[in-house]
Amino acid sequence: MKTNLEHQQPFNFFDTQVLGHPAGLFVLFFTEMWERFSYYGMRAILVLFLVSSFGLGGWDWPREHALALYGTYTALVYLTPILGGYLADKYLGYQKAVVIGALIMTLGHAFMAIEIAHIFMYLGIGGLIIGNGFFKPNMTSIISELYKDFPEKKDGAYTIFYMGVNAGAFLGILLCGYLGEKVGWSYGFGLAGIFMLFGMLQFYFSRAIFGEAGKTPPKVEKTEASEKAKLEFEGDRLNPFLPIDLILIGISVILGLVWIINDPAAKIGGTNFLEFGGEDYSNHVVLVALFSFLAVLVLRILRYPAIIRDRMVAIIFFAIFTVCFWASFEQAGGSMTIFAKDYTDRVMSGDWALIFMVANTLITIVPVAIITWVLFLLFKKTSKNYPLASLTLGISFVLIWSIIIWMLNRDFNSTAYVVEYPVIEIEQFDEKGKLLTDEDGNPEYQVKAITEGTKVEASAQVSTRSITIIEPVSFEVGERMQILDVDKKGNFIYLSESNQESIRKASLEGEDTGIVSAEIKRIKDNEVEIPATWFLILNSLFIIMFAPLFSKWWESKHNPSGSMKYGLGLILLGLGFGALAFGSMGIEQGAKVASVSIIWLVLAYLFHTLGELCLSPVALSYISKLVPGRMIAMMFGIWYIAIAIGNKLAGSMGGKIDEITEEYSMTTFFLIFTLVPAGFGLLAILLNPLLKKLMHGVR
Repeated sequence: MKTNLEHQQPFNFFDTQVLGHPAGLFVLFFTEMWERFSYYGMRAILVLFLVSSFGLGGWDWPREHALALYGTYTALVYLTPILGGYLADKYLGYQKAVVIGALIMTLGHAFMAIEIAHIFMYLGIGGLIIGNGFFKPNMTSIISELYKDFPEKKDGAYTIFYMGVNAGAFLGILLCGYLGEKVGWSYGFGLAGIFMLFGMLQFYFSRAIFGEAGKTPPKVEKTEASEKAKLEFEGDRLNPFLPIDLILIGISVILGLVWIINDPAAKIGGTNFLEFGGEDYSNHVVLVALFSFLAVLVLRILRYPAIIRDRMVAIIFFAIFTVCFWASFEQAGGSMTIFAKDYTDRVMSGDWALIFMVANTLITIVPVAIITWVLFLLFKKTSKNYPLASLTLGISFVLIWSIIIWMLNRDFNSTAYVVEYPVIEIEQFDEKGKLLTDEDGNPEYQVKAITEGTKVEASAQVSTRSITIIEPVSFEVGERMQILDVDKKGNFIYLSESNQESIRKASLEGEDTGIVSAEIKRIKDNEVEIPATWFLILNSLFIIMFAPLFSKWWESKHNPSGSMKYGLGLILLGLGFGALAFGSMGIEQGAKVASVSIIWLVLAYLFHTLGELCLSPVALSYISKLVPGRMIAMMFGIWYIAIAIGNKLAGSMGGKIDEITEEYSMTTFFLIFTLVPAGFGLLAILLNPLLKKLMHGVR
């Protein structure tokens, strides 16, 4: 039986206009928006899920293990698009690759929402990595093909498309993060999967709007090929890939992938694939992979004429700066999220609570209202020809608005309860049995909450501690509520009766459930707790706010050179970490929790976003301008590899947060990320005359 879609006659892509652009562009806008919703929503809660206790589904991992897996995941996400783009170009076509990638990612999110066994989480992460490889490069390829005869409209099209990227990131972090932290991790992962499915369905049901664009692998006509040959850089046709080039590429790729995957496998599972005869050869493998990678670049660059060679050397400098930038910037989903959760005072009270609630309501509702208006304009143009796509998109927005209204209503109706819970104070002794004391000579105690499974000895020193629990539940002073320390650091949450029952069922016989009975002592007004993941939305928010200003700057006569933009971006990134380093000065050495003002995180994300706006748009533009035709695909691949290396380094360096804070301080940890990017930024500025010379007039 044939569907309406199969009977549809594709119409000219530019016939149907929405905001001055074809309606099909907005189909891609919403598809990309839901994909970024799922990616950033899952990324926001992954590390928090891994380090949280078993009580509500977390894995209770050490931070180093969590960040090792996070770094490997984000690194591979930037490597698979190289293969996915190749397969689409050669065999699949862009449209089919997008559908395959979206479907695989949907399955990946579904696996991650299952909390039965660890294998499902690993399968889910694997699905997201593979699916992203098919999806990410081919969405932009469809736009490129659709606008190939309208180059004057391409900049505007990409601007609209990347607004969809930021809108999806904003909503995904906000809603998946809220559900994951406030309700349960599986709800956050599951929501990411639902919207990935919506994105895939609305793309699939409306794909005829793109006509033949991306339906089959692109073919270069003979006449077009000859024209391209004329435009190739001098000497390009005389520099084919030699067997030694291919061998070195194979060595660097295989060894690099083995190291990236082996890092979390060795730390988490104790399975080190690079250990032989009792010795760990991980560092040796990295050096061989790096040497092979550099060798193939040097060999190929040396075989080009002088001008081309100089330009490609300039790109190598930019690639090094890129690695440094992303190794620091990607702390956002790792160590900075941990800092927000454990070291930041996220409880707002009094007028500040009201100000936050009003501001949060505005920054949530206004962007979604604007996007809904765009959706309405799209419906007017496409609902008749693509009813299933319109229905899918409409349902997705009804769900979005429902969750937003539920979330805001939950926060406005939450009550702050000051509760007391019993603890045992255990005196601490050093290795020689001497009682440990503080600076005033008072004994030091380890404080342990008394749970429903704790056996209290008659000689135990029992006291109480008080905390504030903020939840949309109704209690009276003197009543008791059940709470749980979710990360064994004093971060307690309220447990409903159903959650209590789930924890007791999941606990082994005789195992302590960790449930603590607390008495309500006081009820406070106007208090709200900001989710740790909320701070991640600031990046998207600041991009939307400042991107137009930077765009006007780049178009003005004061537009700086590429290396100056890189230098400024890296210095701004360092300033962001400098704010965190300064704000952390009051945190004691080795402390696991603290209450630093949120202003330092806000400033950090502001400076980081300004740095990203300086650096990120420059990179791919220069590749297309500086390298010869035969090397463009390879250099784009190298650029993704540079970003992947940066992401992996981000996980590895972020995993040192406990080690550095215990031996030195939290300020020292963030100072590393302050001084290194700022130093590279100054180097980029100092190298500006040299890089200008190497680029031979390219701007």
